[in-house]
Amino acid sequence: MNTNTTPYAPIAPLMEIDAYKLSHRTQYALTGNVTRVYSNFTNRKSRLEGVNGVVHFGLQAFLQEYCIEAFQPFFEADEDEVARLYAERYTQVVGGDPADVDVSHIRGLHRLGYLPLVFSGVPEGTVVPLGVPSFVVENTHPDFYWLPNYIEPVLSAIVWHPSTTATIAHRLRTFLDVMAERTASVQEAVDFQGHDFSFRGQASPQSAAGSGAGHLLSFLGSDSIISMEWVDHFYAGDNGMVLGSVPATEHSVMSTGIAVNGEEETFKRLLEAYPSGILSVVSDTFDLWRVLQEYLPNLKNEVLGRDGKLVIRPDTGNPADIICGERTGDIPDADRVEGSPADKGVLELLWDEFGGTVNDKGYRELDPHVGVIYGDSITYERAQDICERMERMGFASTNVVFGVGSYTYQYVTRDTFNSAMKATWAEVDGEGIDLFKNPVTGDGVKRSATGRLAVIRDGDTLKLIEKATPEQEADSVLQPVWRDGQFLRYQSFADVRKTLKEQQ
Repeated sequence: MNTNTTPYAPIAPLMEIDAYKLSHRTQYALTGNVTRVYSNFTNRKSRLEGVNGVVHFGLQAFLQEYCIEAFQPFFEADEDEVARLYAERYTQVVGGDPADVDVSHIRGLHRLGYLPLVFSGVPEGTVVPLGVPSFVVENTHPDFYWLPNYIEPVLSAIVWHPSTTATIAHRLRTFLDVMAERTASVQEAVDFQGHDFSFRGQASPQSAAGSGAGHLLSFLGSDSIISMEWVDHFYAGDNGMVLGSVPATEHSVMSTGIAVNGEEETFKRLLEAYPSGILSVVSDTFDLWRVLQEYLPNLKNEVLGRDGKLVIRPDTGNPADIICGERTGDIPDADRVEGSPADKGVLELLWDEFGGTVNDKGYRELDPHVGVIYGDSITYERAQDICERMERMGFASTNVVFGVGSYTYQYVTRDTFNSAMKATWAEVDGEGIDLFKNPVTGDGVKRSATGRLAVIRDGDTLKLIEKATPEQEADSVLQPVWRDGQFLRYQSFADVRKTLKEQQ
């Protein structure tokens, strides 16, 4: 819902919280004169085998979207109005009389005219080891000690998903780079080998945009155009090519064409309509094997006569078996028909009809007029299986493009990397206090860092220093990026991409 259309729009950002945050200001005061709270955002655990670091990405978007833009209506509204609205909303949640609600901190924030916070983080695009904070935040004005952890829910909600997708995409990119180095002739083909198909399966357009941007840190291929707007808005600069896609059909187009003109004629008309460039055609509306063994051979001259590539897109079944053939998988011999199209798979059938070349590494690459994309439920493990089967078959890994959808980019949670924001230091009655948690009933994952924190480079990795001295903080990789409503360090999307690529 667009909260800007509600009567409570001016205070909407103050309500993008968990309700219990409303009571914390009073609870802090029970301790003494609290004047500063210092918190960190850390990815504490990985639920993905082999992933031991998380790509830091999305903080800059949060700072622009929430800390600046969301609060603009609040600061522009009348002070008495925002105080009244806050008191009303407060009592709607916890009960009581609006007249009895303490709104002094809301009035004080309104008069200040900005969020009195400072965020310090590693450069976005950095792969941060588990247990090492990506960024820290604290208040810059003693009256607003309640603010750093007050914004925790919205901060986490905005940051965790782009960062998680960026990490998953980076993992896939790293693997595909290795396979291309081993088997392919053109390493740059990997730029487009992962293609984002996840928009329709995301929780919202906003989620699709941020997640899609995370994908684009590692790849150029995407159908999530909405991510371009997100990048332009939150990571502006000389970003070059942000994403690219190609003309492609879907089942509705194919079904309509086939019903009226037949499948072979539909293919023929598509080839005529797009005489050059890449054209992706979903090819299993009815019988994928008939397309590969009858229609394409009949249209071979048209395919080879184009100045471009016809990409065959299967969309149903086990991806590895469909692409590489059942004979390369675990299907028992008794359940296979040796030499059948399903047994041979899409790659072998295309090679039989259109041929190709053997590169200097000894692997087959299809004729450049044909290719394959698979975009249904592709995961890292399935991509790995397909590429390893292709290698055993003698095919270069770059013969296939992977459409990565919401099964991979939405079938995740904040707990995929146990992302959490925790306070580790506070100032009470003028004295710095190291904060700490270590639940006796846990497995150690929820053990927090303590004190003020620094992150230093230790060879090729990053290391956390707890109870850091001022000198260690000054030398930390965690450096101020935003303070009191102003960016101190701003990264373009190209810069974030460069930071990530340098670590591959």
